[in-house]
Amino acid sequence: MVVFVAFLLMFLPRAVCMISSAKCSISDPLPFLHKEYQSGDLIVVDILSQIYIFYAMINFTERPSKKIFEDIVFMTPLYQHILALEFAIKEINENPHILPNYTLGFHIYNSYFSPGWTFRASLELFSTQIRFIPNYNCEIQNRPTAVIGGPTSEVSLHMATILSLYKMPQIIYGFVPETDVKNQNAFYQQIFPNAEHQYLGIIKLLLHFKWTWIGAYTVNNENGQRFVQNVVPMFAKRGICFAFIEKFPKSSYSNSLVESLEEGSKVYYEVMRSTVNVVVLHGETDHIILLRILSNRLKDENVPLWNKDKVWIMTAQMDFTSVPFIRNIDLVFLHGALSFAIHSEKILGFQKFLQSKDPTLEKEGGLFRVFWKNAFECSFRINRVEEEDEVLCNGQEKLETLPTSVFEMQMTGHSYSIYNAAHVVAHALHDFHSSVRKYRAGDQETKLNFLKQPLWKLNHFVRSVSFNNSAGGKVSFNQNGELETGFDIMNWITFSNLSFLRIRVGKTDPIGSEGKMLTIDDAIVWPHNFHQVQPLSLCNGKCHLGYSKSKIEGKAFCCYNCHKCPQGKISNQEDLDDCFQCAEDQYPSDKQDICLPKVITFLKYEETLGTIFTSSALFFSLVTVGVFWIFIKHQDTPIVKANNRDLTYTLLMVLLLSFLCVFLFIGQPNKVTCVFRQTAFGIIFSVAISCILSKTFIVVLAFIVTKPGSMMTKWMGKKLAMFIVLGCSFIQEIICAIWLTSSPPFPDADMNSMEQEIILVCNEGSNSFFYCVLGLLGFLALVSFTVAFLARKLPDAFNEAKFITFSMLVFCSVWLSFVPTYLSTKGKYMVAVEIFSIIASSAGLLICIFFPKCYIIVLRPDMNNKDQLRRQNNRIA
Repeated sequence: MVVFVAFLLMFLPRAVCMISSAKCSISDPLPFLHKEYQSGDLIVVDILSQIYIFYAMINFTERPSKKIFEDIVFMTPLYQHILALEFAIKEINENPHILPNYTLGFHIYNSYFSPGWTFRASLELFSTQIRFIPNYNCEIQNRPTAVIGGPTSEVSLHMATILSLYKMPQIIYGFVPETDVKNQNAFYQQIFPNAEHQYLGIIKLLLHFKWTWIGAYTVNNENGQRFVQNVVPMFAKRGICFAFIEKFPKSSYSNSLVESLEEGSKVYYEVMRSTVNVVVLHGETDHIILLRILSNRLKDENVPLWNKDKVWIMTAQMDFTSVPFIRNIDLVFLHGALSFAIHSEKILGFQKFLQSKDPTLEKEGGLFRVFWKNAFECSFRINRVEEEDEVLCNGQEKLETLPTSVFEMQMTGHSYSIYNAAHVVAHALHDFHSSVRKYRAGDQETKLNFLKQPLWKLNHFVRSVSFNNSAGGKVSFNQNGELETGFDIMNWITFSNLSFLRIRVGKTDPIGSEGKMLTIDDAIVWPHNFHQVQPLSLCNGKCHLGYSKSKIEGKAFCCYNCHKCPQGKISNQEDLDDCFQCAEDQYPSDKQDICLPKVITFLKYEETLGTIFTSSALFFSLVTVGVFWIFIKHQDTPIVKANNRDLTYTLLMVLLLSFLCVFLFIGQPNKVTCVFRQTAFGIIFSVAISCILSKTFIVVLAFIVTKPGSMMTKWMGKKLAMFIVLGCSFIQEIICAIWLTSSPPFPDADMNSMEQEIILVCNEGSNSFFYCVLGLLGFLALVSFTVAFLARKLPDAFNEAKFITFSMLVFCSVWLSFVPTYLSTKGKYMVAVEIFSIIASSAGLLICIFFPKCYIIVLRPDMNNKDQLRRQNNRIA
């Protein structure tokens, strides 16, 4: 006979159920479940399970007797774990393709919440079932082959510490931190996904709902310390901070229970008093019992906080459990909670299996009857005097009528893991047996050799197992011995009849990208006090658009003040750490929440300013043409001939060009206009000032040469005028030529001068050359003004010096005011200032020099004759 032993360590309260395939002796006081399937050769699956909890104030140091056992309390919700194992074994035995000619059975043990009893139960696997003598077990058929353990880290760790010494294959359906058993992980596999993936899923869930101010409730052991040291920083890196990190009081079912509850009440009060609306529960299976008791305690004490809701986020290590003495306490504190659970599928046939259970049948063990008694609050004590109001169990009770807080008909996440664990062992044994049979001849010899194989050989087959269970769910392990699957996100909905539902509202995908690893449904039920509105969990209100966060000294980074963005910056998202500048071609809105595109602008003909300048330039151009026509028509008159008629014509032509050059400054700048704009202005005005300077010198020299014997006679006439005009303008032309060859002007866009506009301008290329052009014009104007001022009182009837003096005064005033004004303006108004200066100075020259002459020519022709000129000269003489 070949015997296989699987060993299930379940983190249930302190009681023991020692089941053996042999007859139970006095040392094994609790023979409640004994399954043997007699077809073929027997393989027994031993499961160590905690299904009981002692009443408070019982302090024991040794295994309880039968009498004590009658007073212990049964945790009915967790009995489903054993039923899931039994169903899995039944399913395996009925499958002819898995372990043909072999039959599975199982035994049950308990770990007592105690490392000592966990070690003891582990060693009992290597002892006879009559007496506890470790390493002494001559019964080959009773030798364990693999162990299924969990769900808590402590139980799994203590189990692995012993069993790994024997290289015992272990299937753990709880979470075991790798650092705890790093030297033992070759001997166990976890029916649990990578824990870091779960923590990352929690972070994604918090960020999805924008919960950045949370609390944490963690176990009070090394696993809890590791959570604080390693996992909490993961939250902080992603902008989530903790208002508090509290620890559950250590589980105690002895004389210290009252003290534990007092300690737990203080912590729970602070948790409920906190401003956070979301609390992460990093607990174990029995911690829901504690939370249920503490919540009810606040209610009984009429503490105002008892009805304050929190959104609990539970890790997959937690599962619902309960005990009879809190059976009637409501579950409202769980309403709207979110929990992570190992991804599971619906197992067909499981509910039908549960409904077929009948405690009156002889095949059912005593353990099932204890469960039935606690679940339905009845008694099987038919040979005793019944207590008052005691109800007898008749076996007709229906499991589906029980509230889900007592027993769930749907397979829970942990039960699903146990179901898969049994199939993992069966498939590994099948592969192991096939490999042995391949190299051995003879059926009986194969069975004996299969039984005698070293245990460590099975580890390879367990780790390499990959199959689809009956529900279609894939079961396989990664290189770290962890289950390759994701997590389901469950939403808890409670009812007044002490039932609850766990609705799948999302999932995590371990192979998806970080941005797509989490999917969440919108149909989530929230706790009652939030009135079905998604709760917020923030240290303070969000910083709205146009504001940025400012850290508050001495507080967590999630707590901050909000400050208006500085001028020129924006924030287009809530809770930005800092405001930022818009792109060069954009500007901030008035609320500083968005960037608006800047308007491209330049001095246009259509706008008011452009129209005024265009009209003014055209008007003065026509006036100049009119004056020119008058002078041409009266070219033979003395006043026209005076002071060099050719200079007069040249000056009028230049003034006409100066008015027309205004059009180079209006309109969108381009390469041509930018090149000719300033150079044309400089050369035209240099010629204009040179003409005026020549006229002034001619007036002075005309007076000098009237004296007998003057040496200046030869300088009179056209030669002098031509020399002055060509010489002065030639210097300006040289400057402009150097400018255009070395650093010519070019079209450019000024994005910084105006906040809301992009100004299309002509970049001067070199400001130095531009100011050299202006400097030369200023120098010529100053010389002209000085000479004209000195010659203003010379005796000449047609003396232009006084008019030139006044015109140069206007010219110099305009361009002296131009420089500071030009430098202080921005955008297209810089161009407007220059255009205004050009028109004003040109109009000043035209009006001051030519209007008096036009007045005489047109309105006072009597003054335009030689006699008048002689009378004036004689009068002066």
